[in-house]
Amino acid sequence: MRHLAVLATVVLLAACGGADPLPSFNRVPDFTLTSQSGEEFRSADYLAGKVWIADFIYTTCTGPCPRMSARMSRLQEDLADLPGLKFVSFTVDPENDTPEVLAEYAERYRAEPGRWYFLTGPMEELHELNRNAFMLGDVQGNLDHSTRFVLVDASGLVRGYYISADNDVMERLVADARSLAKASS
Repeated sequence: MRHLAVLATVVLLAACGGADPLPSFNRVPDFTLTSQSGEEFRSADYLAGKVWIADFIYTTCTGPCPRMSARMSRLQEDLADLPGLKFVSFTVDPENDTPEVLAEYAERYRAEPGRWYFLTGPMEELHELNRNAFMLGDVQGNLDHSTRFVLVDASGLVRGYYISADNDVMERLVADARSLAKASS
């Protein structure tokens, strides 16, 4: 599996060529959800013009979500010198992941307020984002979800997908995020 992921990355990078080796995928539309603080989160207010990294998790997960959140926490540390870069974790379990629950979860992973957001909202909106904006699959209450991180550029384009369990891929995510942040400043 790891070889396939590396091969896919090499093929994508080779196909792109030019000065900007990152591919461009789908555009993430503006969305409005609820943050861990209980306040309305409008992407146009918090993410427009920013490079950001997204994932989909749920707080009662005993499988990959704690590892993903630990990785996201590490990314927050590794990219601390880029305070404009944002992190967004969307829940796939909005029925249980209330703002209060997400706030406790955010504290557990040392999420920096104003930099790493945990979002909840109606299942239909989360499903629409996961499936049609991020192209990661369905969010329909079964708690089965992708374990990839998604890199989004300052114009809202998805620029890469990264397998969260692969150390080499995480290093590439850090490098790609730096590159996009530098290009957008």
